Amino acid sequence: MTSHDVELIPSISKSIQEKGVYIIAHYYQREEIQDIADFVGDSYAMAVNARNSESDIILVAGVDFMAESAAILCPGKTILSPEPAATCPMANSIRVDDIVRFKGKHPDGLVVSYVNTPAEVKAYSDVCCTSSNAEKILSQLPADRPVFFIPDQNLARNVANNLDRMVTAFPSSCPIHATLTRKDIMKKKQDHPEAAVLVHPECDPEVVELADYVGSTAGILNYTRNSQHQEFIIATECGISHAIWQTRPEINLIMASDELICPNMKSITLEKILYSIENLETVVTVPEDISKKAVLALEKMIELADK
Repeated sequence: MTSHDVELIPSISKSIQEKGVYIIAHYYQREEIQDIADFVGDSYAMAVNARNSESDIILVAGVDFMAESAAILCPGKTILSPEPAATCPMANSIRVDDIVRFKGKHPDGLVVSYVNTPAEVKAYSDVCCTSSNAEKILSQLPADRPVFFIPDQNLARNVANNLDRMVTAFPSSCPIHATLTRKDIMKKKQDHPEAAVLVHPECDPEVVELADYVGSTAGILNYTRNSQHQEFIIATECGISHAIWQTRPEINLIMASDELICPNMKSITLEKILYSIENLETVVTVPEDISKKAVLALEKMIELADK
């Protein structure tokens, strides 16, 4: 945290109290943003927390689809994005036309939409999922119906492999997790033979095969809390390290690659958050016709995830 950031915190705290703003942040955010947030979690927990919040104004420190999900689940509330340009290239790769084409070939098919998708894509989906609940949700869908899993091909393949189920995967992947290779993990394992390897399911299946644990950011965090290991090789975005060290500051974390940094997540700063709160900008809205359809897929996700 810079000296400028330190100077901003009292102003942010004052503005939060004056405006009654509730801040939810993703684990991939900068450390100082995680520290000021009322809630920090993965995309699933953020969506549920937004829906359950009693606050009328919610600031989402995350990329655009996370703010959209909050807007969909919280009709009547003001949802703020401190950096509306923060987006997800993978989420933006899928289009409604892709779903329409699948449905044309498979009228009885089901569309499982990762939350990393625009609102209009969710509106055409049967159910949403996150990396923390994708396997649980897919396991509850009828085995005789074709599934179009969008837009992360690695998550789709990893979940389908675990369930021994065929799915149609959209050919797209997270540009951060996709940089990791089997060679990267093998090199880190060679240098740190006692370390447990923790891998996000957005990674290539060849990387996942080398993991001691595969799970969402929240799952990786929980694993480190409960494990007896003193060293961990972390195969997900570097922001998770802050949350891990808050509960186990004594352990050694080794990032699987120096390139595990999401520029969109890191584009949000304390200065932008202060401006957003003071000016109540930028308000994120979703057209009502899209929101009414998209909320069904999000609520279905929450329903199946809670079973």
